[in-house]
Amino acid sequence: MDLVVAVLFQLIYGIANLALISLGLAIIFGMMRVINLAHGEFLMLGGYTVLVATNAGVNVWIAMLILAPLVVGIIGVIVERLLIRWLYGRMVDTLLATWGLSLLLIGLVTSIFGASTATTISAPLGIIRIGSYSASGYELFLIGVTAALFAAVYATLKLTKLGLVARATMQNPEMSSALGVSTTRIYMITFGLGAAVSGLAGGLLAPVTGVLPTIGSIYIAKAFITVISGGSAILAGTAAGSILLGGINGIFSFITGPTIGEVALLVAAIVLLRLMPRGITGRFFRKSL
Repeated sequence: MDLVVAVLFQLIYGIANLALISLGLAIIFGMMRVINLAHGEFLMLGGYTVLVATNAGVNVWIAMLILAPLVVGIIGVIVERLLIRWLYGRMVDTLLATWGLSLLLIGLVTSIFGASTATTISAPLGIIRIGSYSASGYELFLIGVTAALFAAVYATLKLTKLGLVARATMQNPEMSSALGVSTTRIYMITFGLGAAVSGLAGGLLAPVTGVLPTIGSIYIAKAFITVISGGSAILAGTAAGSILLGGINGIFSFITGPTIGEVALLVAAIVLLRLMPRGITGRFFRKSL
């Protein structure tokens, strides 16, 4: 029984991990239709924000939960104003521009911090006991934070005036502009929100994964696979894609090892998109948020 609980815990953690790294991309891509290839670097910047802040003596919780999303959110707003706003509706140009941005960010961080791994952030909260097995208390914390983050984004988009205006702007910007909505400001806020969520995820994962200038390449592939497999619904699609792909990854990783688990995740995504080209929410939960 203890083994079953321990395995279920790791399975849920894998699903939460996948959902956490994908949510920021889902907000930007799902609402704005911007393919942000710099998403992995936004997570990387969140990790480096925590690294720099904790080395400067800032409390690790403040660095992860406040500074990382704040810094990366501001960077996201600057990127939207200087780069993305000129490219709306031009998907290929946006893809190339954000790819160039990702290379620029990797080069800048490498020149400042060096190319070697910097893992001076230790995971807090210690160990929890599951019968004769043990698990990381920080992983349990990440599961709770992921659930809370999904609830917060849902409440923002569904229950607040800002969320209502943002969804209306993305669906019909001309009509929203005619009704007096500043669409440029809404685009800026939405992109900044997606970047802030990515920064929060990068900061939270820094004690688990370490911090490295090129670590974004690890995040970006999984995030894109999850978001595309989930379909057009921002939250329901990300959650459904994470549960399916994270579950398959976790089961195969437990049975055969992490490498086969990653291969199984990719194969499952290919089969899923072959059967459902518009993703899970393109066929089910079509009107979900």
